[in-house]
Amino acid sequence: MAENRTRAGHVLVWEQADMATDEGIRPAKRFGSRHYVVFMLFLGMANAYVMRTNMSVAIVAMVNQTAIEKESELLDDECPDTDYGEDTGSDPADDGEFVWSTSMQGYILSSFFYGYVITQIPFGLLAKRYGAMRFLGWGMLINSVFAFVVPVAARNGGAGWLIAVRFIQGLGEGPIVPCTHAMLAKWIPPNERSRVGSIVYSGAQFGTVISMPLSGLLADHGFDGGWPSIFYVFGIIGTVWSVAFLWTCHEDPVTHPSIREDEKKYIQQSLWGNASVHIPPIPWTSIAKSLPFYAILLAHLGQNYGYETLMTELPTYMKQVLRFSIKTNGVLSALPYLAMWLFSIVVGWVADWMLTSGRVNHTWTRKISNSIGQYGPAIALIVASYTGCSRALTVAILTIGVGLNGGIYAGFKINHLDLTPRYAGVLMAFTNCSANLAGLLAPIAAGNIIEGKPTIAQWRIVFVIAACVYIFTATFYNIFASGQRQFWDNPENDEPQKSSIEAPAYAPSTAAGQTSNGTTASDTLTHRTVNEQQS
Repeated sequence: MAENRTRAGHVLVWEQADMATDEGIRPAKRFGSRHYVVFMLFLGMANAYVMRTNMSVAIVAMVNQTAIEKESELLDDECPDTDYGEDTGSDPADDGEFVWSTSMQGYILSSFFYGYVITQIPFGLLAKRYGAMRFLGWGMLINSVFAFVVPVAARNGGAGWLIAVRFIQGLGEGPIVPCTHAMLAKWIPPNERSRVGSIVYSGAQFGTVISMPLSGLLADHGFDGGWPSIFYVFGIIGTVWSVAFLWTCHEDPVTHPSIREDEKKYIQQSLWGNASVHIPPIPWTSIAKSLPFYAILLAHLGQNYGYETLMTELPTYMKQVLRFSIKTNGVLSALPYLAMWLFSIVVGWVADWMLTSGRVNHTWTRKISNSIGQYGPAIALIVASYTGCSRALTVAILTIGVGLNGGIYAGFKINHLDLTPRYAGVLMAFTNCSANLAGLLAPIAAGNIIEGKPTIAQWRIVFVIAACVYIFTATFYNIFASGQRQFWDNPENDEPQKSSIEAPAYAPSTAAGQTSNGTTASDTLTHRTVNEQQS
């Protein structure tokens, strides 16, 4: 068996930091099956965010604004009025067909997210036990098919039926994040995770950039009255993607019937323990005691709170205080998302270069990337609260702040896979569910602080609180985060199962970043010669 444990006079020692860097096992073909899976997951994430945000555009065209008694809007008079960036008024003939109050519109818009949040943890647990691919594909198919029902429900059943349909769509989208994470854990080698994770999750920004202007165009010029075409068009796109995903993608490299052998070996050797052993029950007690897990959890909580402040409250500040509505300008409203999309991809590639070059280990790569992604927006929020009445500067700060936020994808967002490749989907389900609930606190806190007095001073409190949340959670992450596979996800403690696939050959004396005598392996050493091992 010695020949199976050695390659070029070396014994592979299980160490996550650099175990996938050996050029000798890299597949010759550059575009492989794993890249196709990444491409489909990117499109799936984009489709998910299209379905999530299209209602916010459609509802403007659905509601008869002239038939609703407009609420008195409090505006601050510290800044002069402007003759740009505001709505010029609409022709009553172009108004929508529904008379829904502002509060009812809020219920409609939020109904999707209630369904989305409550299915995070159940689907994370189910994906771990039964596989992620089918839950993801069928969930998004349900989401897409029910998009066709939205116009029928609104016209025939009113707001109540529309809320029910959107709630079901949210239920269907629940698997998107935990199941995507679970599939990445099975398909992507450790030293490709930063850029791959950034690419996949940047689909959220890509989908938003596409959805907002296209939804507006369909609302004005689409068929069946305009706004219904938004749901028909995106429903078709989502259905096609779901069927293609279920038909062409596979749970892991082992079950893929046509993957190249060199690519399969490359992935299996990099992800030792994922396919060749029986996965035991989830180690709940160890997870509950894991500080690196809590580091990710807090970072995720802080991210959603700060991001909601950046993306929902800063535009309100610009409307109430600066007298400038960024939402009325399609180009400006898409700039922050575009900046975040592009920057996240750049950070992902740089992070993987740092790893493969051997200059920085996984732990510090995650901390550096996350610091950019969370300290950057924190500084932007503080600066934005002191920009006074400068509209152009505030827009620039918003764009830069949200753009830098893209660093989180190579930071805490992909860190679940470092700690535990086999339970990454479960961990993501818990952190993403908690983070979405925390994100709901941002508008509540801001509303209570500025109620009745939307001044620059009061808004500064809103921004500083969000910045402090960013700073505290990012600092906690920097202290306690880890990029190493945890001891409670040690494949050598599992019972082997019969398989026709030859298990990747690694030195049995080392697992989860630890040597046989319990000491921690170095981040920079992944190969040792036979003589070195014996000595």
